[in-house]
Amino acid sequence: MDFAECYKDTVSSVAAAARSGRWRTVRKLINRGFNADCRDNRGWNALHEAAAAGSRWCVREILSAASAGSSHACRSFVNCSTHEGESACYLAALHGHLSVVQLLLKAHADINQLTNDLSCPLYAAVDSGHKEVVELLISKGAEVNRTHTASCWTCLHQAVFKGHSDIVRMLVRVCNLEAQDDYKITPLFVAAQYGQQECLKILVNAGANVNAQAADLATPLLIASQEGKEACLEILLDHGADPNKVCSQEWPQFPIHAAAEFGHIGVLERLIAVTDRACDRGEGMVSPLYVAINKNQSRSIEILLRAGYSPDGQDCYEILRFGSPLSYAIFNCTSIHHTQSVRALIAGGAILREADWNRALTDLPELFDLILGYRQIPQLGPFTKDCPELQHQGKTVLKVQELRDLLCTALNQICYSAWWLPLLLKAGLEPSLLLHPLMLEETYSSVLNYLLEFVNWSTLSPHLKNILDQRQAEKTWDPLPVFDSIPSLSHICRLKIRSLLGPPALMTTNVVQQLPVPSVLHDFLQFKEIPEPFHKLRLPSPYDNRVQYHETYQHIHLL
Repeated sequence: MDFAECYKDTVSSVAAAARSGRWRTVRKLINRGFNADCRDNRGWNALHEAAAAGSRWCVREILSAASAGSSHACRSFVNCSTHEGESACYLAALHGHLSVVQLLLKAHADINQLTNDLSCPLYAAVDSGHKEVVELLISKGAEVNRTHTASCWTCLHQAVFKGHSDIVRMLVRVCNLEAQDDYKITPLFVAAQYGQQECLKILVNAGANVNAQAADLATPLLIASQEGKEACLEILLDHGADPNKVCSQEWPQFPIHAAAEFGHIGVLERLIAVTDRACDRGEGMVSPLYVAINKNQSRSIEILLRAGYSPDGQDCYEILRFGSPLSYAIFNCTSIHHTQSVRALIAGGAILREADWNRALTDLPELFDLILGYRQIPQLGPFTKDCPELQHQGKTVLKVQELRDLLCTALNQICYSAWWLPLLLKAGLEPSLLLHPLMLEETYSSVLNYLLEFVNWSTLSPHLKNILDQRQAEKTWDPLPVFDSIPSLSHICRLKIRSLLGPPALMTTNVVQQLPVPSVLHDFLQFKEIPEPFHKLRLPSPYDNRVQYHETYQHIHLL
Protein backbone atom coordinates (compact mmCIF):
# COMPACT_ATOMS: atom_id res chain seq x y z
CA MET A 1 0.00 0.00 0.00
CA ASP A 2 1.20 3.50 -0.80
CA PHE A 3 1.47 5.43 2.47
CA ALA A 4 2.32 8.66 0.65
CA GLU A 5 -1.02 8.95 -1.13
CA CYS A 6 -4.32 9.24 0.68
CA TYR A 7 -7.16 7.21 -0.78
CA LYS A 8 -10.46 9.10 -0.48
CA ASP A 9 -12.53 6.04 0.31
CA THR A 10 -10.49 5.30 3.44
CA VAL A 11 -10.85 8.73 5.11
CA SER A 12 -13.36 8.93 7.97
CA SER A 13 -15.96 11.69 8.14
CA VAL A 14 -14.32 13.21 11.23
CA ALA A 15 -10.87 13.19 9.60
CA ALA A 16 -12.23 14.77 6.41
CA ALA A 17 -13.86 17.56 8.42
CA ALA A 18 -10.67 18.08 10.45
CA ARG A 19 -8.58 18.31 7.32
CA SER A 20 -10.72 21.18 6.03
CA GLY A 21 -10.80 22.93 9.42
CA ARG A 22 -14.57 22.55 10.00
CA TRP A 23 -14.45 22.33 13.80
CA ARG A 24 -18.22 22.60 14.30
CA THR A 25 -18.74 19.60 12.01
CA VAL A 26 -16.03 17.73 13.92
CA ARG A 27 -17.89 18.43 17.19
CA LYS A 28 -21.24 17.29 15.76
CA LEU A 29 -19.81 14.08 14.35
CA ILE A 30 -18.07 13.19 17.61
CA ASN A 31 -21.23 13.94 19.60
CA ARG A 32 -23.15 11.63 17.28
CA GLY A 33 -20.72 8.84 18.08
CA PHE A 34 -18.31 8.93 15.15
CA ASN A 35 -14.83 7.66 16.05
CA ALA A 36 -12.02 10.29 15.89
CA ASP A 37 -9.40 7.54 15.90
CA CYS A 38 -10.58 5.84 12.70
CA ARG A 39 -7.50 5.40 10.42
CA ASP A 40 -7.09 5.79 6.65
CA ASN A 41 -4.68 3.86 4.42
CA ARG A 42 -1.75 5.92 5.74
CA GLY A 43 -2.59 5.31 9.36
CA TRP A 44 -3.78 8.91 9.80
CA ASN A 45 -6.68 9.73 12.14
CA ALA A 46 -8.60 12.97 12.67
CA LEU A 47 -5.97 14.36 15.07
CA HIS A 48 -3.21 13.87 12.49
CA GLU A 49 -5.32 15.65 9.87
CA ALA A 50 -6.13 18.58 12.14
CA ALA A 51 -2.50 18.95 13.29
CA ALA A 52 -1.09 18.83 9.74
CA ALA A 53 -3.69 21.35 8.55
CA GLY A 54 -2.96 23.67 11.47
CA SER A 55 -6.60 23.73 12.60
CA ARG A 56 -6.29 24.69 16.24
CA TRP A 57 -10.02 24.52 16.92
CA CYS A 58 -10.37 21.08 15.40
CA VAL A 59 -7.44 19.87 17.53
CA ARG A 60 -9.12 21.37 20.62
CA GLU A 61 -12.40 19.58 19.87
CA ILE A 62 -10.69 16.22 19.23
CA LEU A 63 -8.53 16.48 22.37
CA SER A 64 -11.54 17.53 24.43
CA ALA A 65 -13.41 14.40 23.34
CA ALA A 66 -10.36 12.22 24.03
CA SER A 67 -9.92 13.65 27.54
CA ALA A 68 -13.41 12.49 28.46
CA GLY A 69 -11.92 9.02 28.97
CA SER A 70 -9.01 8.05 31.20
CA SER A 71 -5.85 10.17 31.27
CA HIS A 72 -3.82 7.15 30.10
CA ALA A 73 -6.07 6.66 27.08
CA CYS A 74 -5.89 10.37 26.26
CA ARG A 75 -2.08 10.38 26.37
CA SER A 76 -1.95 7.28 24.20
CA PHE A 77 -4.27 8.90 21.68
CA VAL A 78 -2.24 12.13 21.54
CA ASN A 79 0.94 10.16 20.80
CA CYS A 80 -0.50 7.67 18.33
CA SER A 81 1.49 7.54 15.10
CA THR A 82 0.85 6.99 11.41
CA HIS A 83 2.26 4.08 9.44
CA GLU A 84 5.36 6.28 8.91
CA GLY A 85 5.69 6.81 12.65
CA GLU A 86 4.55 10.44 12.53
CA SER A 87 2.77 11.83 15.58
CA ALA A 88 0.36 14.76 15.54
CA CYS A 89 3.03 16.87 17.26
CA TYR A 90 5.53 15.93 14.56
CA LEU A 91 3.12 16.92 11.76
CA ALA A 92 2.29 20.23 13.41
CA ALA A 93 5.98 21.02 13.93
CA LEU A 94 6.81 20.01 10.38
CA HIS A 95 4.29 22.51 9.00
CA GLY A 96 5.11 25.25 11.52
CA HIS A 97 1.77 25.35 13.34
CA LEU A 98 2.91 26.90 16.62
CA SER A 99 -0.45 27.10 18.38
CA VAL A 100 -1.24 23.47 17.54
CA VAL A 101 2.14 22.32 18.93
CA GLN A 102 1.36 24.26 22.12
CA LEU A 103 -2.00 22.51 22.48
CA LEU A 104 -0.52 19.09 21.89
CA LEU A 105 2.30 19.60 24.37
CA LYS A 106 -0.23 20.74 26.96
CA ALA A 107 -2.06 17.48 26.29
CA HIS A 108 1.16 15.60 27.15
CA ALA A 109 2.39 14.90 23.59
CA ASP A 110 5.80 13.20 23.60
CA ILE A 111 8.14 16.01 22.55
CA ASN A 112 10.93 13.60 21.55
CA GLN A 113 8.86 10.89 19.83
CA LEU A 114 10.74 9.47 16.84
CA THR A 115 9.39 8.61 13.41
CA ASN A 116 10.33 5.49 11.46
CA ASP A 117 13.23 7.37 9.85
CA LEU A 118 14.46 8.65 13.25
CA SER A 119 13.19 12.19 12.89
CA CYS A 120 11.36 14.06 15.68
CA PRO A 121 9.28 17.24 16.09
CA LEU A 122 12.34 19.43 16.74
CA TYR A 123 14.25 18.01 13.77
CA ALA A 124 11.19 18.51 11.54
CA ALA A 125 10.78 22.12 12.66
CA VAL A 126 14.51 22.76 12.13
CA ASP A 127 14.43 21.18 8.70
CA SER A 128 11.47 23.31 7.64
CA GLY A 129 12.93 26.49 9.14
CA HIS A 130 10.13 27.22 11.63
CA LYS A 131 12.01 29.39 14.10
CA GLU A 132 9.13 29.95 16.61
CA VAL A 133 8.34 26.24 16.81
CA VAL A 134 12.02 25.44 17.35
CA GLU A 135 12.21 28.01 20.12
CA LEU A 136 9.09 26.57 21.79
CA LEU A 137 10.31 22.98 21.61
CA ILE A 138 13.71 23.89 23.05
CA SER A 139 12.06 25.79 25.91
CA LYS A 140 9.89 22.76 26.66
CA GLY A 141 12.89 20.48 26.98
CA ALA A 142 13.24 18.86 23.56
CA GLU A 143 16.38 16.73 23.20
CA VAL A 144 18.76 18.89 21.13
CA ASN A 145 21.73 16.55 20.70
CA ARG A 146 20.00 13.36 19.59
CA THR A 147 21.11 11.95 16.23
CA HIS A 148 18.62 11.54 13.40
CA THR A 149 18.35 10.16 9.84
CA ALA A 150 20.58 7.58 8.15
CA SER A 151 23.60 9.91 8.44
CA CYS A 152 23.13 10.39 12.20
CA TRP A 153 22.84 14.15 11.93
CA THR A 154 21.81 16.31 14.86
CA CYS A 155 19.41 19.22 14.59
CA LEU A 156 22.40 21.54 14.38
CA HIS A 157 23.78 19.63 11.38
CA GLN A 158 20.44 19.97 9.61
CA ALA A 159 19.96 23.65 10.45
CA VAL A 160 23.40 24.41 9.05
CA PHE A 161 22.80 22.30 5.95
CA LYS A 162 19.57 24.18 5.21
CA GLY A 163 21.18 27.54 5.94
CA HIS A 164 18.68 28.52 8.64
CA SER A 165 21.03 30.97 10.35
CA ASP A 166 18.46 32.26 12.89
CA ILE A 167 17.84 28.72 14.08
CA VAL A 168 21.58 27.97 14.13
CA ARG A 169 22.02 31.05 16.31
CA MET A 170 19.55 29.54 18.80
CA LEU A 171 20.96 26.03 18.63
CA VAL A 172 24.61 26.94 19.25
CA ARG A 173 23.59 28.06 22.74
CA VAL A 174 22.22 24.65 23.68
CA CYS A 175 23.76 22.11 21.27
CA ASN A 176 27.06 20.27 21.23
CA LEU A 177 29.07 22.19 18.64
CA GLU A 178 31.34 19.19 18.04
CA ALA A 179 28.58 16.62 17.54
CA GLN A 180 29.62 14.07 14.90
CA ASP A 181 27.58 12.12 12.39
CA ASP A 182 28.34 8.56 11.30
CA TYR A 183 31.37 9.82 9.36
CA LYS A 184 32.61 12.02 12.25
CA ILE A 185 31.52 15.16 10.42
CA THR A 186 30.69 18.17 12.58
CA PRO A 187 28.14 20.94 11.83
CA LEU A 188 31.02 23.30 10.98
CA PHE A 189 32.25 20.83 8.35
CA VAL A 190 28.75 20.84 6.84
CA ALA A 191 28.73 24.63 6.70
CA ALA A 192 32.07 24.64 4.87
CA GLN A 193 30.99 21.92 2.46
CA TYR A 194 27.75 23.56 1.39
CA GLY A 195 28.94 27.16 1.46
CA GLN A 196 26.72 28.32 4.35
CA GLN A 197 28.77 31.42 5.17
CA GLU A 198 26.50 32.97 7.80
CA CYS A 199 26.11 29.66 9.63
CA LEU A 200 29.87 29.17 9.48
CA LYS A 201 30.46 32.58 11.06
CA ILE A 202 28.02 31.77 13.87
CA LEU A 203 29.75 28.45 14.56
CA VAL A 204 33.31 29.78 14.59
CA ASN A 205 32.28 32.72 16.79
CA ALA A 206 30.64 30.24 19.16
CA GLY A 207 33.94 28.38 19.43
CA ALA A 208 33.49 25.43 17.08
CA ASN A 209 36.73 23.65 16.12
CA VAL A 210 37.82 24.80 12.64
CA ASN A 211 40.30 21.92 12.36
CA ALA A 212 37.94 19.06 13.27
CA GLN A 213 38.58 16.02 11.08
CA ALA A 214 36.18 13.51 9.58
CA ALA A 215 36.73 9.76 9.68
CA ASP A 216 39.07 9.95 6.68
CA LEU A 217 40.93 12.97 8.20
CA ALA A 218 39.23 15.48 5.88
CA THR A 219 39.00 18.96 7.42
CA PRO A 220 36.50 21.80 6.86
CA LEU A 221 39.25 23.64 4.97
CA LEU A 222 39.75 20.67 2.66
CA ILE A 223 36.06 20.32 1.85
CA ALA A 224 35.68 24.07 1.28
CA SER A 225 38.63 23.90 -1.10
CA GLN A 226 37.19 20.90 -2.92
CA GLU A 227 33.80 22.54 -3.34
CA GLY A 228 35.25 25.92 -4.32
CA LYS A 229 33.67 27.80 -1.40
CA GLU A 230 36.06 30.73 -1.43
CA ALA A 231 34.20 32.86 1.14
CA CYS A 232 34.07 29.95 3.58
CA LEU A 233 37.77 29.35 3.00
CA GLU A 234 38.54 32.92 4.04
CA ILE A 235 36.43 32.61 7.18
CA LEU A 236 38.21 29.39 8.15
CA LEU A 237 41.69 30.79 7.53
CA ASP A 238 40.86 33.94 9.48
CA HIS A 239 39.86 31.78 12.45
CA GLY A 240 42.93 29.57 12.52
CA ALA A 241 42.22 26.73 10.11
CA ASP A 242 45.48 24.91 9.32
CA PRO A 243 46.18 24.62 5.56
CA ASN A 244 49.08 22.25 6.27
CA LYS A 245 47.12 19.64 8.20
CA VAL A 246 47.23 16.23 6.50
CA CYS A 247 43.70 15.41 5.32
CA SER A 248 44.00 11.85 4.05
CA GLN A 249 44.92 8.43 5.42
CA GLU A 250 46.35 7.25 2.09
CA TRP A 251 48.84 10.03 1.31
CA PRO A 252 49.72 13.52 2.64
CA GLN A 253 46.89 15.48 1.09
CA PHE A 254 46.37 19.18 1.89
CA PRO A 255 43.53 21.55 0.97
CA ILE A 256 45.67 22.87 -1.88
CA HIS A 257 45.44 19.46 -3.55
CA ALA A 258 41.64 19.58 -3.59
CA ALA A 259 41.63 23.10 -5.03
CA ALA A 260 44.10 22.10 -7.75
CA GLU A 261 42.26 18.90 -8.67
CA PHE A 262 38.86 20.53 -9.02
CA GLY A 263 40.14 23.67 -10.74
CA HIS A 264 38.99 26.28 -8.20
CA ILE A 265 41.49 28.95 -9.20
CA GLY A 266 40.61 31.62 -6.63
CA VAL A 267 40.84 29.10 -3.81
CA LEU A 268 44.07 27.67 -5.25
CA GLU A 269 45.76 31.07 -5.44
CA ARG A 270 44.76 31.81 -1.84
CA LEU A 271 46.11 28.48 -0.60
CA ILE A 272 49.40 28.81 -2.49
CA ALA A 273 50.19 31.79 -0.28
CA VAL A 274 49.69 29.85 2.99
CA THR A 275 50.66 26.26 2.17
CA ASP A 276 54.07 24.88 3.13
CA ARG A 277 56.17 24.40 -0.03
CA ALA A 278 57.41 21.07 1.33
CA CYS A 279 54.56 19.49 -0.60
CA ASP A 280 56.16 20.67 -3.84
CA ARG A 281 59.23 18.45 -3.94
CA GLY A 282 59.46 17.01 -0.41
CA GLU A 283 60.18 13.33 -0.05
CA GLY A 284 57.10 11.33 0.86
CA MET A 285 54.87 14.22 -0.25
CA VAL A 286 52.72 14.65 -3.36
CA SER A 287 52.94 17.76 -5.50
CA PRO A 288 49.54 19.40 -6.21
CA LEU A 289 50.47 19.05 -9.87
CA TYR A 290 49.69 15.34 -9.69
CA VAL A 291 46.08 15.82 -8.63
CA ALA A 292 45.58 18.69 -11.09
CA ILE A 293 46.65 16.28 -13.82
CA ASN A 294 44.17 13.69 -12.55
CA LYS A 295 41.27 15.91 -13.68
CA ASN A 296 43.22 17.54 -16.55
CA GLN A 297 43.10 20.92 -14.83
CA SER A 298 45.60 22.67 -17.11
CA ARG A 299 44.71 26.07 -15.62
CA SER A 300 45.61 24.80 -12.13
CA ILE A 301 48.89 23.48 -13.52
CA GLU A 302 49.72 26.85 -15.05
CA ILE A 303 48.92 28.66 -11.78
CA LEU A 304 51.11 26.30 -9.75
CA LEU A 305 54.02 26.56 -12.20
CA ARG A 306 53.76 30.34 -12.27
CA ALA A 307 53.88 30.34 -8.46
CA GLY A 308 57.17 28.45 -8.57
CA TYR A 309 56.07 24.84 -8.13
CA SER A 310 58.48 22.49 -9.88
CA PRO A 311 57.15 20.94 -13.11
CA ASP A 312 58.99 17.75 -12.10
CA GLY A 313 57.50 17.46 -8.61
CA GLN A 314 58.89 14.45 -6.76
CA ASP A 315 59.02 10.75 -7.45
CA CYS A 316 55.60 9.44 -6.35
CA TYR A 317 55.93 5.91 -7.61
CA GLU A 318 55.34 4.38 -4.18
CA ILE A 319 52.14 6.42 -3.67
CA LEU A 320 50.66 7.02 -7.12
CA ARG A 321 52.73 4.67 -9.29
CA PHE A 322 54.28 7.56 -11.24
CA GLY A 323 57.76 9.03 -11.14
CA SER A 324 56.89 12.56 -12.25
CA PRO A 325 53.89 14.79 -13.02
CA LEU A 326 54.75 14.64 -16.73
CA SER A 327 54.76 10.84 -16.69
CA TYR A 328 51.30 10.88 -15.11
CA ALA A 329 50.04 13.46 -17.62
CA ILE A 330 51.35 11.40 -20.53
CA PHE A 331 49.79 8.29 -19.01
CA ASN A 332 46.43 10.10 -19.02
CA CYS A 333 46.95 11.43 -22.52
CA THR A 334 44.23 9.60 -24.44
CA SER A 335 42.80 12.47 -26.49
CA ILE A 336 43.54 15.98 -27.72
CA HIS A 337 41.66 17.30 -24.67
CA HIS A 338 44.06 15.51 -22.30
CA THR A 339 47.14 16.92 -24.01
CA GLN A 340 46.50 20.27 -22.30
CA SER A 341 48.16 19.08 -19.10
CA VAL A 342 51.12 17.70 -21.04
CA ARG A 343 51.45 20.95 -22.95
CA ALA A 344 51.42 23.02 -19.75
CA LEU A 345 54.11 20.89 -18.12
CA ILE A 346 56.38 20.75 -21.15
CA ALA A 347 56.01 24.49 -21.66
CA GLY A 348 56.89 24.87 -17.98
CA GLY A 349 60.16 22.99 -18.46
CA ALA A 350 59.33 19.49 -17.24
CA ILE A 351 62.11 16.97 -17.88
CA LEU A 352 61.34 14.21 -20.37
CA ARG A 353 62.34 10.75 -19.20
CA GLU A 354 62.66 7.36 -20.84
CA ALA A 355 59.10 6.36 -19.94
CA ASP A 356 57.78 9.58 -21.48
CA TRP A 357 59.69 9.05 -24.73
CA ASN A 358 58.52 5.45 -24.77
CA ARG A 359 54.87 6.53 -24.76
CA ALA A 360 55.50 9.18 -27.40
CA LEU A 361 57.44 6.88 -29.74
CA THR A 362 55.20 3.84 -29.44
CA ASP A 363 51.66 4.92 -28.81
CA LEU A 364 50.85 8.57 -29.47
CA PRO A 365 52.29 10.32 -32.52
CA GLU A 366 50.31 13.45 -31.66
CA LEU A 367 52.09 13.49 -28.31
CA PHE A 368 55.45 13.42 -30.07
CA ASP A 369 54.36 16.34 -32.26
CA LEU A 370 53.32 18.22 -29.13
CA ILE A 371 56.72 17.66 -27.50
CA LEU A 372 58.55 18.85 -30.61
CA GLY A 373 56.37 21.95 -30.57
CA TYR A 374 58.14 23.05 -27.36
CA ARG A 375 61.48 21.24 -27.42
CA GLN A 376 64.29 21.44 -29.94
CA ILE A 377 66.59 18.51 -30.62
CA PRO A 378 70.20 19.74 -30.18
CA GLN A 379 71.81 20.67 -33.50
CA LEU A 380 75.38 20.42 -34.70
CA GLY A 381 74.96 23.08 -37.36
CA PRO A 382 76.74 26.38 -36.54
CA PHE A 383 74.04 28.53 -38.17
CA THR A 384 71.04 27.03 -36.37
CA LYS A 385 71.08 29.52 -33.52
CA ASP A 386 71.16 32.40 -35.99
CA CYS A 387 68.04 31.28 -37.85
CA PRO A 388 65.30 33.85 -37.05
CA GLU A 389 62.57 31.40 -38.08
CA LEU A 390 63.64 29.10 -35.21
CA GLN A 391 64.39 31.87 -32.75
CA HIS A 392 60.85 33.24 -32.80
CA GLN A 393 59.41 29.82 -32.05
CA GLY A 394 60.86 30.06 -28.53
CA LYS A 395 61.70 26.37 -28.22
CA THR A 396 63.86 24.97 -25.43
CA VAL A 397 66.74 22.73 -26.48
CA LEU A 398 66.63 19.21 -25.02
CA LYS A 399 69.11 18.56 -22.23
CA VAL A 400 71.86 16.02 -22.81
CA GLN A 401 70.20 13.45 -20.55
CA GLU A 402 66.86 13.95 -22.28
CA LEU A 403 68.52 13.31 -25.66
CA ARG A 404 70.23 10.21 -24.29
CA ASP A 405 66.92 8.89 -22.98
CA LEU A 406 65.32 9.59 -26.35
CA LEU A 407 68.03 7.62 -28.19
CA CYS A 408 67.89 4.79 -25.66
CA THR A 409 64.11 4.56 -26.03
CA ALA A 410 64.29 4.67 -29.82
CA LEU A 411 66.80 1.80 -29.92
CA ASN A 412 64.62 -0.19 -27.55
CA GLN A 413 61.54 0.38 -29.71
CA ILE A 414 62.95 -0.54 -33.11
CA CYS A 415 59.73 -2.38 -33.94
CA TYR A 416 58.06 1.04 -34.14
CA SER A 417 60.86 2.67 -36.13
CA ALA A 418 58.90 2.71 -39.38
CA TRP A 419 56.94 5.71 -38.13
CA TRP A 420 59.17 7.35 -35.50
CA LEU A 421 62.32 7.47 -37.63
CA PRO A 422 60.96 9.99 -40.19
CA LEU A 423 59.65 12.14 -37.34
CA LEU A 424 63.01 12.20 -35.58
CA LEU A 425 65.03 12.90 -38.70
CA LYS A 426 62.74 15.72 -39.81
CA ALA A 427 62.81 17.13 -36.28
CA GLY A 428 66.56 17.39 -36.46
CA LEU A 429 68.07 14.28 -34.90
CA GLU A 430 71.57 13.66 -36.24
CA PRO A 431 71.19 10.40 -38.29
CA SER A 432 74.62 9.12 -37.29
CA LEU A 433 73.36 8.83 -33.69
CA LEU A 434 71.11 5.99 -34.88
CA LEU A 435 73.84 4.12 -36.75
CA HIS A 436 74.00 1.65 -33.92
CA PRO A 437 74.60 -2.10 -34.44
CA LEU A 438 71.21 -2.88 -32.87
CA MET A 439 69.44 -0.54 -35.31
CA LEU A 440 71.18 -2.05 -38.32
CA GLU A 441 70.60 -5.62 -37.16
CA GLU A 442 66.92 -5.51 -36.23
CA THR A 443 65.13 -2.77 -38.14
CA TYR A 444 62.97 -3.45 -41.17
CA SER A 445 64.58 -3.35 -44.60
CA SER A 446 62.61 -0.28 -45.73
CA VAL A 447 63.44 1.56 -42.49
CA LEU A 448 67.14 0.79 -42.85
CA ASN A 449 67.12 2.10 -46.42
CA TYR A 450 65.40 5.29 -45.29
CA LEU A 451 68.03 5.86 -42.58
CA LEU A 452 70.94 5.29 -44.96
CA GLU A 453 69.51 7.89 -47.35
CA PHE A 454 70.28 10.53 -44.69
CA VAL A 455 73.96 9.64 -44.30
CA ASN A 456 77.05 9.10 -46.35
CA TRP A 457 76.81 5.31 -46.54
CA SER A 458 80.34 5.01 -47.93
CA THR A 459 81.85 6.22 -44.65
CA LEU A 460 80.31 3.60 -42.37
CA SER A 461 82.69 1.79 -40.03
CA PRO A 462 83.88 -1.69 -41.04
CA HIS A 463 81.83 -3.23 -38.22
CA LEU A 464 78.60 -1.65 -39.44
CA LYS A 465 79.39 -2.57 -43.05
CA ASN A 466 79.85 -6.17 -41.95
CA ILE A 467 76.38 -6.12 -40.38
CA LEU A 468 74.88 -4.85 -43.63
CA ASP A 469 76.77 -7.44 -45.68
CA GLN A 470 75.55 -10.23 -43.41
CA ARG A 471 71.92 -9.06 -43.59
CA GLN A 472 72.16 -8.84 -47.37
CA ALA A 473 73.58 -12.35 -47.51
CA GLU A 474 70.78 -13.62 -45.27
CA LYS A 475 68.29 -11.76 -47.48
CA THR A 476 66.83 -9.86 -44.50
CA TRP A 477 67.79 -6.57 -46.13
CA ASP A 478 67.06 -5.52 -49.67
CA PRO A 479 69.40 -2.53 -50.26
CA LEU A 480 68.68 0.15 -52.79
CA PRO A 481 70.87 -0.08 -55.93
CA VAL A 482 72.39 3.32 -55.14
CA PHE A 483 74.06 1.92 -52.02
CA ASP A 484 76.42 -0.16 -54.16
CA SER A 485 78.08 2.99 -55.49
CA ILE A 486 79.83 6.02 -54.09
CA PRO A 487 77.30 8.72 -53.03
CA SER A 488 76.72 11.33 -55.68
CA LEU A 489 78.13 14.80 -55.26
CA SER A 490 74.59 16.20 -55.12
CA HIS A 491 73.77 13.90 -52.18
CA ILE A 492 76.94 14.85 -50.33
CA CYS A 493 76.15 18.53 -50.92
CA ARG A 494 72.67 18.27 -49.46
CA LEU A 495 74.05 16.40 -46.43
CA LYS A 496 76.45 19.29 -45.93
CA ILE A 497 73.70 21.87 -46.30
CA ARG A 498 71.56 19.91 -43.83
CA SER A 499 74.36 19.84 -41.27
CA LEU A 500 75.09 23.55 -41.70
CA LEU A 501 71.54 24.85 -41.57
CA GLY A 502 70.18 22.25 -39.17
CA PRO A 503 67.31 19.92 -40.09
CA PRO A 504 64.53 22.02 -38.49
CA ALA A 505 65.60 25.12 -40.39
CA LEU A 506 65.92 23.17 -43.62
CA MET A 507 62.77 21.08 -43.38
CA THR A 508 60.25 23.16 -41.42
CA THR A 509 60.97 26.75 -42.51
CA ASN A 510 61.33 28.66 -45.79
CA VAL A 511 65.12 28.88 -45.50
CA VAL A 512 65.62 26.56 -48.47
CA GLN A 513 63.66 28.94 -50.69
CA GLN A 514 66.16 31.66 -49.81
CA LEU A 515 69.22 29.64 -50.86
CA PRO A 516 70.92 30.66 -54.15
CA VAL A 517 69.95 27.42 -55.90
CA PRO A 518 67.41 26.60 -58.63
CA SER A 519 63.90 26.04 -57.30
CA VAL A 520 63.84 22.55 -58.81
CA LEU A 521 66.38 21.55 -56.14
CA HIS A 522 64.25 22.62 -53.19
CA ASP A 523 62.49 19.27 -52.76
CA PHE A 524 65.78 17.44 -53.22
CA LEU A 525 67.50 19.52 -50.54
CA GLN A 526 64.61 18.75 -48.18
CA PHE A 527 64.85 14.98 -48.86
CA LYS A 528 61.25 14.99 -50.09
CA GLU A 529 61.95 12.55 -52.91
CA ILE A 530 62.77 9.81 -50.40
CA PRO A 531 59.65 7.72 -49.69
CA GLU A 532 58.95 7.08 -46.02
CA PRO A 533 59.14 3.43 -44.89
CA PHE A 534 56.03 1.33 -44.70
CA HIS A 535 54.32 1.60 -41.30
CA LYS A 536 54.01 -1.75 -39.59
CA LEU A 537 51.08 -2.57 -37.30
CA ARG A 538 51.64 -1.32 -33.80
CA LEU A 539 52.25 -3.71 -30.94
CA PRO A 540 50.26 -3.45 -27.69
CA SER A 541 51.43 -0.51 -25.62
CA PRO A 542 53.02 -1.22 -22.23
CA TYR A 543 50.73 1.51 -20.90
CA ASP A 544 47.54 -0.39 -21.74
CA ASN A 545 47.34 -2.04 -18.30
CA ARG A 546 46.60 1.01 -16.22
CA VAL A 547 46.54 1.37 -12.45
CA GLN A 548 43.65 2.87 -10.55
CA TYR A 549 44.11 6.40 -9.20
CA HIS A 550 42.43 7.35 -5.93
CA GLU A 551 40.58 10.66 -6.09
CA THR A 552 40.28 13.17 -3.27
CA TYR A 553 37.63 13.02 -0.59
CA GLN A 554 33.99 13.65 -1.40
CA HIS A 555 31.16 13.38 1.13
CA ILE A 556 27.56 12.78 0.12
CA HIS A 557 24.88 13.49 2.74
CA LEU A 558 21.96 11.07 2.94
CA LEU A 559 18.87 13.13 3.59
